[in-house]
Amino acid sequence: MGRVIAISNQKGGVGKTTTAINLSACLAEKGKRVLVIDMDPQGNTTSGLGIEKSKVEHTSYELLMDETTIWEAMTPSIVQGLTVIASDRSLAGAEIELIGKDGREYILKKEVDKVRDNYDFVIIDCPPSLNTLTVNAMTTADTVLVPIQCEYYALEGLSELIYTIDLVKDRLNNSLQIEGVVFTMYDARTCLSLQVVENVKENLHQNIYKTIIPRNVRLAEAPSHGLPINLYEPKSAGADGYRSLADEVINREL
Repeated sequence: MGRVIAISNQKGGVGKTTTAINLSACLAEKGKRVLVIDMDPQGNTTSGLGIEKSKVEHTSYELLMDETTIWEAMTPSIVQGLTVIASDRSLAGAEIELIGKDGREYILKKEVDKVRDNYDFVIIDCPPSLNTLTVNAMTTADTVLVPIQCEYYALEGLSELIYTIDLVKDRLNNSLQIEGVVFTMYDARTCLSLQVVENVKENLHQNIYKTIIPRNVRLAEAPSHGLPINLYEPKSAGADGYRSLADEVINREL
């Protein structure tokens, strides 16, 4: 049975989507069968994996609205072994349209349960907010991976996210765990980055991945080319970072 990992942080600009794109691509590069579900209406994970949103017929929106099957919603990516359930702006309306619907927190879970045996990993990119879409991701997931940017306000909002994860665990998904925290946008030239890492390690009693993703120009450029970093610039520091993270995720004992 495949491991389902939701990548979440309600704080924007922390490398959440970058992590979803590149972790999934590096897992596939290592021979794992990967399904990526884009639950962010911005659809950046979709385009970052080389898929033109305008040409996708069935997206995560149709899946949540019961207008398509999970098999019909799958689109091959440019990465061998990696399949995507794409997203576009229509997903933004799902929050309102699902109000009052029975079992709306479990719609995604019921669909993913039909296919998870076919994959080693199912990676869900959550929107940068704690809403119905994020709750659907968390009821589906085994674990939540939290990217944290190496900046002064790194811990801000993290307690709220952990509270939400605990709430979902208590009421909707008893087996949900925090997969771990991964530091992103690390700049070795600044003392601040190092201080943030030390501060979080001291104050956060969670699994913290040894891999730290560096601030990297190639990593920032890759999405505009519709490529994950391991295809765009395979020998960059960013590619090395996400390959290392993929190794840690694969070997993590839950």
